Amino acid sequence: MITSDLATLDAVLNAVSAVLLTVGRIQIKRGNPVWHKRFMLAALVSSALFLTSYLIYHSRAGTVPYQRHDWTRPIYFAVLIPHIILAAGMVPFVILAVWHALHERFQKHTRITRWLWWVWMYVSFSGVMVYLMLYHL
Repeated sequence: MITSDLATLDAVLNAVSAVLLTVGRIQIKRGNPVWHKRFMLAALVSSALFLTSYLIYHSRAGTVPYQRHDWTRPIYFAVLIPHIILAAGMVPFVILAVWHALHERFQKHTRITRWLWWVWMYVSFSGVMVYLMLYHL
């Protein structure tokens, strides 16, 4: 796989994670904990695959500067900066949420995931947006 394909794979994995997170949330709201667990673990795997691909990509490509110097530049950075901060910051909370769920401490799990789900969705969605702005604008 060539390096540029990894950027596309990263965007696809981010989109897949967002879909799995959404379906997983729907499942728990409908009272289907078994399916919720399956979809959320699939989202975790998808995000872990993304992180692996992302690290490989950036070890080969380095940083990729935003080439446009027009009205889209501030929008790009307004999406990118919180994306980076939230992506880095959410990792320990994802691990903690999964730990609580696997140990059936659902009250603690829910306390974390009430806001973590939204952060994870933002990171997944904004990752796709960053990709589109870098490679398709």
